[in-house]
Amino acid sequence: MNAALFAYSRCGCATARRVMAALADWDIQPYTMERFAEDGFAPLGRPAKEFYGPIFGGVQAMIFVSSVGLAVREVAPHLKSKATDPAVLVLDELGQYVIPVLSGHIGGANELAKALAASLGAQAVITTATDINGRFSVDAWAVQNGCAIASLPLAKAVSAAVLEGDVPFLSDFPVVTDLPRGLAPGDSGALGVYIGVYEKTPFAKTLRLVPRVVRLGIGCRKGTDEETIRAAVNEALAAHGIDRRAVKCAASIDLKAEEAGLLAYCRSEGLSAEFYTADELRAVRGEFTPSEFVKSITGVDNVCERAALRNAETLLVKKTARSGVTVAAAAEHWEVRFA
Repeated sequence: MNAALFAYSRCGCATARRVMAALADWDIQPYTMERFAEDGFAPLGRPAKEFYGPIFGGVQAMIFVSSVGLAVREVAPHLKSKATDPAVLVLDELGQYVIPVLSGHIGGANELAKALAASLGAQAVITTATDINGRFSVDAWAVQNGCAIASLPLAKAVSAAVLEGDVPFLSDFPVVTDLPRGLAPGDSGALGVYIGVYEKTPFAKTLRLVPRVVRLGIGCRKGTDEETIRAAVNEALAAHGIDRRAVKCAASIDLKAEEAGLLAYCRSEGLSAEFYTADELRAVRGEFTPSEFVKSITGVDNVCERAALRNAETLLVKKTARSGVTVAAAAEHWEVRFA
């Protein structure tokens, strides 16, 4: 985790050092005015817009030891989206209050404020309605549990709806805790929340929360290019209604560990690449689509299905072939927890 920390007085610098001690596992760059120069603090730059802009786009949190007004003025020109803006927090220079100002849920500012306040013996000033009313905060929960939010406008609608009553909730994964206040079991209604890897819309307006638990298994001819692999994967996922955002990695046999097109595809899609020996793939239990030709080349009767299921629980997509590429997909074990 990385952050930028800003102080504008001697006392503020002292509080900034307390913040750095409290967040010792973070990578933090502190800044202060030149006349308050201290060891380790970089100088605040001017003009302000050009100085704060690159920082805003390059850190996970901006922490101001200042007035709220000062922080708002400095970050306001750079706001883009609650999906991408960093957490912005303000502390008074005595370190008595920690106030999340921006990205309280998706950016994690609320949780960071609570943790920082606990370390400093300060008070976190939380103002988001779901938090102070003890209702389900859909965007915060999604971030904390590694789920993609399919629609931010619908997330906003759900956040408003849970303040008025319970919103229907449906999950393809086992729910192992009680539901939080604001959710109730249901599979129909005007507005609801669905957790799963499929592009389902059980409600008239469905907010889909997509856990990243799908593992691809890929086989390909030598020299297959990145775009051919991408087209084959996209076709297989679309044919089974699987949301691309559910994919977390791609796996294959170790013979493909240097396959340039496959590695390029993983890099461009932000996926980890995993490779297994023929012995490891043969050890995977299940019913697979056998190929004597594949076995004669690789030593195992099926690469894509076995690779997908190697560290997963359920095979979702059996072997599909397109332009010399074979694709399968499997889901890891995953549970829904609210506490």
